[in-house]
Amino acid sequence: MDKNLGSPIAYGRTAEIYPWPNNQVLKLYFDWFSRQSIEYEARIAQVVHHSGLPVPAVGEIVEVNGRTGLIYERVAGAALFEVMPKRPWTIFHFARRMAELHVEMHSQTIALEIPRQRQRLVQKIESAAALPDALRRRVLAALAQLPDGDQLCHGDFHPANVLATPQGEVIIDWIDATRGNALADLARSSIIALGVASTPQTTRTIDKLFMRLFHAIYLRHYFVLRPQGRVEYGRWIPIVAAARLSENIPELEQWLLDQVKRGELS
Repeated sequence: MDKNLGSPIAYGRTAEIYPWPNNQVLKLYFDWFSRQSIEYEARIAQVVHHSGLPVPAVGEIVEVNGRTGLIYERVAGAALFEVMPKRPWTIFHFARRMAELHVEMHSQTIALEIPRQRQRLVQKIESAAALPDALRRRVLAALAQLPDGDQLCHGDFHPANVLATPQGEVIIDWIDATRGNALADLARSSIIALGVASTPQTTRTIDKLFMRLFHAIYLRHYFVLRPQGRVEYGRWIPIVAAARLSENIPELEQWLLDQVKRGELS
């Protein structure tokens, strides 16, 4: 199908977003993104939507102007990452709300054949070039001692992937979803949030403090709602940090290595 799409209304790492008829949007992927990955995203998006979580409905896969796209319900809202700095008083509400959404997500067991969290962590740890071999072996040994799970895990749950809308918060971008251990997914969110507060790219002290405050409120509320596992969560932190070293974020490399080295890897 050839179509004049106009200008994108949003950009992402893997795709551009365009308006589409019937209150929908077209997520039009870049050529390097595989058809298999797009089909996977459509499958997991359908399952998650049917679970009752607040996520956009997903439509069909289409070919537009020689590229592959996926139709989604259009959601009118802004990412919490954009909303909170403009309205700082909302940090308490949105941090708690994100914890509630994460707990709701982790109450969902999933039988769909999607990637296992452990398998994805092993692959990332093994491919992390910045990780010294001796430390890599310790991380993999520590991972082997931690339990699996069958919970729905987002894999990239942070304030840029939750939209504030007039109808409530909506979770987007499920491409990294896995079936696994909820506490590992929580640790991943911690590493992302604290990494933003620690990267040299976040230059203003107030921004660093803001993100640390957000994380503290979010984490505390999560464990109020789901009290078990605080110690195990701490054991996941260095493992998730080691896996994130595979994601080519040079400005965070030393900080992530420090998280691995300081962590409990016994």
